[in-house]
Amino acid sequence: MAKRCEICGKGPRAGNNVSHSNKKTSRWFKPNIQKVRVILPDGTVKRMNVCTECLRSGKVKRYTRAVVKSEVD
Repeated sequence: MAKRCEICGKGPRAGNNVSHSNKKTSRWFKPNIQKVRVILPDGTVKRMNVCTECLRSGKVKRYTRAVVKSEVD
C-alpha cells in the first residue's frame, strides 16, 4: 500500500483510541489511497497513488478508454 497521496501529500496520522472510561491508546488514521491511471494536463497517462478525496473532488482526472475516445472526437 502506498503511504502518501501524490497530489495533496496526505499520509498516515497518529491519534488516540478513547474508551468509555476515557483511557487512551495510540492508533493510526490512514488515508484511503488508490493506485489509479491518471490523465495529466499534457495528455499523458501515468499510474499514481491518489487519495479518494482528490479523486472525488476532481483534482485528478481518471483515465478510461471512453475519456480518450471522446477527446479524440
